[in-house]
Amino acid sequence: MRVALVHDWLNQIGGAEDVLTELVGMFPEAPIYTSLYWREKMPAAWRAWNIKVLWTDRLPQIHQHHQRYLPFYPLAFGALDLSEYDVVLSNKSGFCHGVRTRRGARRALHICYCLTPTRYVWQYEAYVAREGLGRAVKAALRLLIGVLRRWDYAAAQRVDHFIAISTEVQGRIKTFYGRDSVIIFPPVETARFTPLPSDQIGDYYLVLSRLVPYKRVDLAVQACTRLGLPLLIGGSGRDRERLERMAGETVKFLGYVPEAGLPALMARCKALIFPGLEDFGIAPVQAQAAGRPVIAFRGGGALDTVREGETGLFFDAPTVESLVAALKQFEAADLAHCMDSAAIRRHALRFDRAVFQRALRAFIEEAYAQRR
Repeated sequence: MRVALVHDWLNQIGGAEDVLTELVGMFPEAPIYTSLYWREKMPAAWRAWNIKVLWTDRLPQIHQHHQRYLPFYPLAFGALDLSEYDVVLSNKSGFCHGVRTRRGARRALHICYCLTPTRYVWQYEAYVAREGLGRAVKAALRLLIGVLRRWDYAAAQRVDHFIAISTEVQGRIKTFYGRDSVIIFPPVETARFTPLPSDQIGDYYLVLSRLVPYKRVDLAVQACTRLGLPLLIGGSGRDRERLERMAGETVKFLGYVPEAGLPALMARCKALIFPGLEDFGIAPVQAQAAGRPVIAFRGGGALDTVREGETGLFFDAPTVESLVAALKQFEAADLAHCMDSAAIRRHALRFDRAVFQRALRAFIEEAYAQRR
């Protein structure tokens, strides 16, 4: 099979880029088509990839401010003809599923690994509220939403198969696109994490996240401050100053945590607090791979990755009071030491990268065989 990979943009590193890295490992000969590539700021290893950028890469300051160019991505991806390939695999959270895969009698099989239907199109009100956009920007975006929704829906109808990363995303694909999908969970490198004996567990709770408003790190900061519980926060972002103002003496901000230091930090925490509503969420799986339980908001991808009472606890409402109640329950039952770390890790292995590779490769090969 001649395979092409399509990715929205390469100017930041997150869960989408972790998935792309895995896809490149599975299909090392496949070119990667993307709207922009900030070569100087991205990992040096990416320079060995066969990255093909679209004309949008030349727009002024697009690497630093890619959201300003929202209307241009449908134009760029919609004009990209990839019908020469056998299989097109789009890794989509934006507009990259809009590529063309048919020309005359020639048609490529298009499989979309959907991280989420385009969030700022289909969940516009929630998006603008959490991003703190100015009034003029909000007004301009609102005028575009109807047009973008029609384009996005039409592009989704041209996809042959959708794969969702979670039950939450599967539901959105059905609601917004009217399409069925299968679930293949994103890859997590569980081998990096190892449980420690219970006598080596520390006294701190842990949050690992970009510090932006929608991640709801403020809930963890306020709850641990109210209860006087030690909390370590790893990560950086524009919300840090606000979070520091509301934090008490028991809350410590670590800033960026190097990858090498992550396993030990995970393995020694009492529990990982996962307060936001996420499409999937890699950090809870990493914590469980290290044998540590998770205290998560009851929603989104956490419903797929956390087993209540076995690998963690849920809190029901996105409020400080709800999280405080869950922390009190966790402390009273001493669940940091009572939950079976080996069983927690076994659960996490369901999301290992090897499982992802086998499932995705089998899906692609079966779909391609049926097409032929």
